[in-house]
Amino acid sequence: MLTPYVLARNMFDEMVDSAFSGYNSTGLMCTDIRETAEGYELAIDLPGVKKEDLSAELKDGYLCVSATVGHTGKQDETKGKFLRRERFVGTVRRSFYVGGKVTQEDIRARFEDGTLYLFVPKEEHLAAVEPKKLIAIEG
Repeated sequence: MLTPYVLARNMFDEMVDSAFSGYNSTGLMCTDIRETAEGYELAIDLPGVKKEDLSAELKDGYLCVSATVGHTGKQDETKGKFLRRERFVGTVRRSFYVGGKVTQEDIRARFEDGTLYLFVPKEEHLAAVEPKKLIAIEG
């Protein structure tokens, strides 16, 4: 997904920053991931995002978080017109591989003060579901 440049930077600076320091030019979805004995705790910054504009989905072992930022309505001409807009408006999305054994029910999430907190258990700490062992009946 292409996003507009917020800061005036040359391509080389951005390539070096993104490759080595995790520079995020939009300032959105900056994520801290902490490993604990039981699993992983993610804290994703989502400034200006409302809970109803946020979604988290588990698909094929990937936890995908997306958010719609800003408004898409028309500007009110009676309040004046914008000469410059530097705030990001649009949809942002991040994906994290969590493994094939993790289910949607295993993940806990809460949204508080512009930060989405997620807990993903380690695969070895998931409750083992015993498969049914049926005996074939002939006749």
